[in-house]
Amino acid sequence: MAALARWCVQRRLITVLLWLLALGGVSAGAFAAGSAYSNDYQVPGTESGRAAQLLQEGFPALGGGDSDNVVWHTSSGGVRDPGVEQAMTRTLERIGDLPGVAAVSGPYGDQGAGRVSADGRTAYATVTFDDQAKDIDAGEAAAVVETAEAARTDGLQVELSGSAVELGESSGGHTAEIVGVLVAAVVLFLAFGSLAASLLPIATALVGVGTAYAGIGLLGHVMTVADFAPMLGTLIGLGVGIDYALFIVTRHRRGLKRGLTVSEAATNAVATTGRAVVFAGATVCIALLGMLILRLNFLNGVAIAASLTVVLTVAASVTLLPALLSFIGTRALSRRERRRLAEHGPEPEVPTGFAARWSAFVERHPKLLGAVAVVVMAVLALPTLSLHLGTSDQGNDPRTSTTRQAYDLLADGFGPGVNGPLTLVTHVDGAQDRLALDNLDTTLRATEGVASVSPATYGTGGDTAYLTVVPESSPQSKQTSDLVDRLREDVLPRAESGTSLDVQVGGVTAGYDDFADVIVDKLPLFVGVVIGLGCLLLLVGFRSLAIPLKAALMNVAAVAATFGVVVAIFQWGWGSDVLGLGAGGPIEPFLPVIMVSVLFGLSMDYQVFLVSRMYEEWLETGDNRRAVRIGLAETSRVINSAAVIMISVFLAFVLTGDRVIAMFGIALAAAVALDAFVLRTLLVPALMHLLGGANWWLPRSLDRIMPRISIEPPEARAAHERLAAATDAGVADVLAEEEQQRDVRDTTG
Repeated sequence: MAALARWCVQRRLITVLLWLLALGGVSAGAFAAGSAYSNDYQVPGTESGRAAQLLQEGFPALGGGDSDNVVWHTSSGGVRDPGVEQAMTRTLERIGDLPGVAAVSGPYGDQGAGRVSADGRTAYATVTFDDQAKDIDAGEAAAVVETAEAARTDGLQVELSGSAVELGESSGGHTAEIVGVLVAAVVLFLAFGSLAASLLPIATALVGVGTAYAGIGLLGHVMTVADFAPMLGTLIGLGVGIDYALFIVTRHRRGLKRGLTVSEAATNAVATTGRAVVFAGATVCIALLGMLILRLNFLNGVAIAASLTVVLTVAASVTLLPALLSFIGTRALSRRERRRLAEHGPEPEVPTGFAARWSAFVERHPKLLGAVAVVVMAVLALPTLSLHLGTSDQGNDPRTSTTRQAYDLLADGFGPGVNGPLTLVTHVDGAQDRLALDNLDTTLRATEGVASVSPATYGTGGDTAYLTVVPESSPQSKQTSDLVDRLREDVLPRAESGTSLDVQVGGVTAGYDDFADVIVDKLPLFVGVVIGLGCLLLLVGFRSLAIPLKAALMNVAAVAATFGVVVAIFQWGWGSDVLGLGAGGPIEPFLPVIMVSVLFGLSMDYQVFLVSRMYEEWLETGDNRRAVRIGLAETSRVINSAAVIMISVFLAFVLTGDRVIAMFGIALAAAVALDAFVLRTLLVPALMHLLGGANWWLPRSLDRIMPRISIEPPEARAAHERLAAATDAGVADVLAEEEQQRDVRDTTG
């Protein structure tokens, strides 16, 4: 690491130019290639997946472009009044003439009777685009929205729903990123007192994240990448990128205060803290890439996209940052710090103030503070027990959005189930199967939870048929999921008896339920692999059994408490409307896997930075109390600053108005807050004080066979080798032979 940092400092201009060239080249390639994101939640082998495939084979026309709805409602009169009918007919004709629109099916023809509500006040038309939603130009979708909304009058409400319509609605743009970066800049300036030093972590993170953002766009052309993956990568990259750079700049500034030259301070910062940055980044990537063991294309793209962002932010932190530090010279220190250095010369930096007092307080009361931390985490984790995975649809959009209002109009006029009908598909072989399908129509109408059933529709060859079942409940309700189970386990098996029918249940709710079932079944294996690999890395890095075991417990606690916060806000709806995130609803099935990966990786960051400093002190002194006290006192201030930055960046993504991204933002912000302010500065040091020297115990037989991965700097590594060579009884003698310079840090709590 020292050699890498030295090269970057000595060739600082080349280093900066190489990064700018990479950013410009990848961005140009992404701009030329365009985006190719895909939200494909289908899992091969599930019943909903088989239903979708069978429907596509038997009815190719149904697999065409995206279908959205134009919904209108009259406050007086009815939708068949001449004035309303004429106005909406003209509007639908204009929509049909717009580019990108394949067809428009309205309620005013012979086939439109079912598109008018029973009270005659609500009607809807279906707009079919040429392409699927992911391929529709945002301008074409916006033109449809504008044309439809132009028909609004005082007595006529016109709203739209559907995937393509969301493309035409205004978004927060890059407001979230801008707000997050500005808040981070303010916190950094308050922490450093130097404008130059506060801008470098942001510049480094922006270059790394910008290159990754463009790279994710190119990645979408070679594998399935969800449309929220770039935003998720940006969210993670800005948070960890600024934090990683913050830790390195802090170490660099400490070196300058101790009298090192700019080049020596930058090299030393990368050689010491840079090791922890690389180690922490590796744990994040391991956690993210753990999603690959689930073998779901949808999650594979998310895992690789997020890992790419972390890799590039780490690379920028240990190469671009030291080059930039050498450019600004001693301006990494504030004017007052430079003046003090010139007047008094180098001085050892001793932890003082609240950080030192807090560290001593934890040392005096480890049992009490540990118990308080456990209670806080347990209370926050309680809502996790009611976690419900399912469909989050446009009924969860903010109340002011046109998609939410269209959803509500359809639910009020036609019943909530119309927003998410189920599709029953089957092969048909002979007259007996056709007769059974006709009888199935009657059976389904008498089934609990079914609002209506369409007659069976047969394909051109007559060998495939489907029925549309409209539930009485909304797509995201548990009653609809129960109906899916009832159809699959009871109603359909009885109807298929004595025939060759094999009816598959598909549709939005069925697809999400199947996706959730697959994830829940694989979640224990996934969590076990991620935690196991992370613990193995910590075991090798810190050569201790207790450190990785405590890290695993802390990470599980952080994940459980974080999901409690997510359930309370997004599922129970506590404050979600106030935040502009719409009504409460189920949690997306893919969220647990992604969040476990991200949260586990991020929580390991602070574990590595905190314990690595304790480990460094332990290797030098062999005194556990001193190591824990000094490690907490010297890192808590920078960890808290880093946490405030990361929390600000994550919370800023609530401004996007996107429910999924906001869910990620709030979850990550809650995880970082709990991790930094409850676990790492309270529970972890309390437990380490209670365990004493057992924190660093490792069986000699295991120590001999494990590879050596060094987190600590070379001088501490030499001390480690010395301690490892001594017997347990002789450690005190080895340490006693050295003359140790004591300072105020040796004062116990």
